[in-house]
Amino acid sequence: MYNAVIMAGGSGIPMWPYSRQDHPKQALKITGDRSMFQYAVERIASVFPSERIFVVTLAQHVPILKDQMPELPDENFILEPEGHGTAPAIGLAAIHLQRQDHDASMAILTADHYILNVERFCQVLTAAERCAADGSLITLGIQPTSSSTGFGYIKQGSPLGEKNGFTYYAVQEFTEKPDPATAQQMVASVKCCWNSGMFIWLVDRIMEEFERQMSEFYDQLTTVRAALGTPDYQPVLEQVWPGVVNQSIEYGVMEGAHQVIVLPVDIGWTDTGSWGSLFELLPPDEYQNVAVGQHIDINTRRSLVLANKRLVATLGVEDLIIVDTDDALLVCSRDYEQDVIAIVD
Repeated sequence: MYNAVIMAGGSGIPMWPYSRQDHPKQALKITGDRSMFQYAVERIASVFPSERIFVVTLAQHVPILKDQMPELPDENFILEPEGHGTAPAIGLAAIHLQRQDHDASMAILTADHYILNVERFCQVLTAAERCAADGSLITLGIQPTSSSTGFGYIKQGSPLGEKNGFTYYAVQEFTEKPDPATAQQMVASVKCCWNSGMFIWLVDRIMEEFERQMSEFYDQLTTVRAALGTPDYQPVLEQVWPGVVNQSIEYGVMEGAHQVIVLPVDIGWTDTGSWGSLFELLPPDEYQNVAVGQHIDINTRRSLVLANKRLVATLGVEDLIIVDTDDALLVCSRDYEQDVIAIVD
């Protein structure tokens, strides 16, 4: 069976102070009248019924996420005792799905992406499942629109075939968040795309790669898997998980994996990973300002203002990000939007 796994455990630190640990960005209504988590679930409904949509998150996020999407079964929320990056989260989801069905496949999706072309996205998810049927590990690639250093890049190799009208390619190389010069070179190449962080594969195949490349973590997963469905599961998980490595799936598995394929797609994708992404998502005024809430601007250019309750006025400023909340105010140069995490640290 084909399952969706939505990664929803992050606290959205780069979007502080609007996003907090107890009220993370995936649960916030930033781009419309629904939260990003609600959009993430609703846009895949034509491919995955609710009983085959799973959510990996932290215990403190469950109440708000369940309240927003009550149609998801309680047992489909897979809880990490603490976050350790995408590789452990995916591994935990994999053993839950493997217990239900050894022939299962999984699409790894995220709760904080914006996708404009939902119909095409669902078509590519169907095509990707077919590509993965032979044991390939599929990653969805996005055509770069800038030389961003906030994304990973994928170098395409030769074309391998076509599924449902989508051409797929061998992956030559992953480059995770390059320096500015390298990013510019990669964007100039027609054979490079952004790594969307969305993957499709057979559950057994990703478990093989965990065993081959992250053997200590695989052993920890095996210990947790043995306790699944028993009263010992939660105590075993809480005992094992603090010792799990902090690792992304890209570094832990994909860079060294066998049989990796990229499927480049144009689906109107934006990663809402930082405040700067809202310049792409929300309509700007004639001076390229983006404002949410009460804002008066005089001679303001290329700035983002989010006013939660108070009036925010700007005068003679350029290239700023201003986020005003009940208990914290962020004033940031757009050049530093990737460094907001330093404040939280």
